[in-house]
Amino acid sequence: MPIPEKQKKVISLLADGKFHSGTELAQALGVSRSAIWKHLQGLEEVGLYHTAVNGKGYRLERPLEFLAIPEITALLNDAARSVLTELEIHDQIDSTNRYLEERASQRNAASGSACLAEQQTAGKGRRGRQWVSPFGSNIYLSLLWRFQQGYAATSGLSLAMGVAVIRALRELGVSSVGLKWPNDIYSLGRKLGGILIEVSGEADGPCHTIIGLGLNVYLPEQQATGINQEWTDLSRLVTGAFPGRNRLAAGLLNHLLGVLLEFEQTGIAGFVDEWRAYDCLKGQPARLYIGGQQLDGRVLGIDDSGLLLLELADGRIQAFASGEVSFRPSSP
Repeated sequence: MPIPEKQKKVISLLADGKFHSGTELAQALGVSRSAIWKHLQGLEEVGLYHTAVNGKGYRLERPLEFLAIPEITALLNDAARSVLTELEIHDQIDSTNRYLEERASQRNAASGSACLAEQQTAGKGRRGRQWVSPFGSNIYLSLLWRFQQGYAATSGLSLAMGVAVIRALRELGVSSVGLKWPNDIYSLGRKLGGILIEVSGEADGPCHTIIGLGLNVYLPEQQATGINQEWTDLSRLVTGAFPGRNRLAAGLLNHLLGVLLEFEQTGIAGFVDEWRAYDCLKGQPARLYIGGQQLDGRVLGIDDSGLLLLELADGRIQAFASGEVSFRPSSP
């Protein structure tokens, strides 16, 4: 689902972050200056903001780097190339997860298909929460992966995918990142990204997973007003020159696909120790919500199956499976 052609052209012209006069933009698009003004007013609808200065023209509040298949594929390693069967990039889509699920169910898309988008209009996180998705600002990525052994073969997959994301970020020099059980990427107590895994197929036979990743690269304050938790983005964490979204997308694909190959051989057992090294909640007080109930306790980490271990106030230790509960830190 592309955004309107002329609006995309305006964004492309302003993507360098420099000032461009209304006359220059109008001539480039073959429209009037008043039409340019209307296109500029529509940028906020896709999460972009601009500045207008008399005598200088218009510019975006920051430069943009559009995602590009040639640039991403040129940075893939051999292992990722061997299993990436298809890569699509959409200007605008309702949800990369939903799109790949439709392709998997109705069009028999191959395992290893990947979908990226510049913007999602109906992106979602865990438990149906909306995922804020401004245009050209973050990473919205979904992968299709097929398993032949049924649902049980996917147990702990969200934890393994979290390890893959941390590996990719650390390779790019982002060290202050960790994992919050079961599927969140955190930095310094703030959410940086999230993983959503959806499984379809047979319980004891072939099934497929859609692995969705949303990662904040640059999240405008204006777009984040509805987020009800502490958040951060890579622009706040990276010192010096940012590696760029294409390099980031390639790094994520390299590690996500590599971990999927590992996971098929080892399951969650091959990632438990590394996940524990990235655990940012171990030892902290927590509150778990289970349906209409809540449990307060202290996080003890995860067991060898990837279940959350919570020490309750009475000293009992209980294990909780991914997908059954969500939690947030509580006061001691």
